[in-house]
Amino acid sequence: MRTRIDRRGFLKEGVMGMCGAVLAPKLAKAGPGRTVSETLGAVPALPGRLLGRTGITTPLISLGTAGATSANFIRAGYDAGIKLFFSATYYGQGNNERLVGEALKGLPRDSFVVGTAATPEGFNPRTGAMPKELTAASYMKTAEDSLKRFGLDRVDILLLPFAGKRESVLSEPILEAMTQLKKQGKIQFAGIATHDTSVEALRAAAEAKIYDVAQVSYNFKVQDRDRLHDAMAYAAKAGMGVVAMKTAAGGAQDKNRPLNVTAALKWVLQNPNVASIVSGMSSVDELKKNLEMIKDLKMSDQELKDLDLADVKKEPGLYCQQCRACEPQCPKGLDIPTLMRCYMYAYGYRSPGQARAALDAVDAAGRPCDGCGVCRVACASGFDVKDRVRDILRLKDVPREFLKG
Repeated sequence: MRTRIDRRGFLKEGVMGMCGAVLAPKLAKAGPGRTVSETLGAVPALPGRLLGRTGITTPLISLGTAGATSANFIRAGYDAGIKLFFSATYYGQGNNERLVGEALKGLPRDSFVVGTAATPEGFNPRTGAMPKELTAASYMKTAEDSLKRFGLDRVDILLLPFAGKRESVLSEPILEAMTQLKKQGKIQFAGIATHDTSVEALRAAAEAKIYDVAQVSYNFKVQDRDRLHDAMAYAAKAGMGVVAMKTAAGGAQDKNRPLNVTAALKWVLQNPNVASIVSGMSSVDELKKNLEMIKDLKMSDQELKDLDLADVKKEPGLYCQQCRACEPQCPKGLDIPTLMRCYMYAYGYRSPGQARAALDAVDAAGRPCDGCGVCRVACASGFDVKDRVRDILRLKDVPREFLKG
C-alpha cells in the first residue's frame, strides 16, 4: 500500500535531495527596497534573429514560463529586453497562461509576442495519435479557451504540442483550425512543438505551408545530429522560424553535479537556423547570466572541453533522447520516456512541480518496478531505468501543496 508523505516526512526523505527550495515558489528576489527591474539595471536592445517568415526579430533568448510562479519575474524579463514568452495549456492546468497574461497586462500589445502550446482534446502524447473524433471546431475551442485565460486580443503563436508523427502534423482538423484561427485574427502564426521525432515532424510542418514556427528539442547531446540539422535547415529554408527548447541538455550531469549551462546554450546558438532559445529561467541571477551570454557567443576552450566531458557518449547525464526504444522492452508497458523527462525536470531543472504535472499524466500505479527483479530495459543513453523510475515515482506521494516550480 502506498502512503502519502507528510511535510515532515518529505523534508526528512528529501525526495531526490532537492533542497528546501522545493517547498517554496521560485520568486524573483530584488533585494531590500528595490524592484526586480532596478536590480537588472538598464538593458540595451538584445542581439536577435529573424523568426522565419513571421517578420519578428526576436532576442536570442526567450522565456519559457513553465516553472514561473511570479508575474513580477515574467514582467522583469520583459523589462530586461525579452519579448517572446511561451506557455502551454497543460502548465498548471491553464493557470500559467493566466499568470503570463497578468504579467503582460497593460503593456503595448505590439511590444511582446506570446506563444502557447494547446493540446487537442483526446490527443495521446505517448503515441502521437490524434483521436478519430477530433474536429476543427473542437480544436478551435481549445485555442479560444487559451485566449480567454491570457486575457489578450490574440495569441501570437499557437503550437501543436508533442507533434512527433507526420500524420498528426498534417491532421486535417488541425490544419483547418489553424487556418480559420488565423483568418479570424485569434492567432497570428501557427506552429508545432516536438520533443522526440523532430526530423519527421519538421519536414512535415515545412511541407504543410500552414505552420510558421517550430519549437524543437535541440542541444549538444542530441543523437542523429546530422539528420536533425538537415531538417532544421529544410524548415528554415521553407520560411519557418525555429526556436530551440531543452537546450540545457537536462540542466545537470547528475543529482549533485552541475552542467556548464552557459556553454550548452552557446552551443545551440552556433546554429544560424535557430532564431531563439526558449529558456525556463526562474531567477534574476539566471536571467542576468543568460542576457550576458547572448552578447558574446564565442565559445572558450574551457567551455568546449566542458561539453566534451559531458557528452552522452561518455556518461548518461539527465537528458533523455525520447527515442522510445525502451518502451517495447518493459514488461509493465511503462511510459519510460515521460518518466525520464520527469526525472530531468526534478533533478536537472530543480522543478518538482513541473515534474509532478508531467508525472500525473503517466499511468504508473503503485510501485511497478518492485516485482521485476533485474530490469530488462536497456536504455540507449545508458540510464539505470529501474532506479530512476522508482526514484521519480516517489514524487506522487508528496502532497501537491508542497511542490512548486
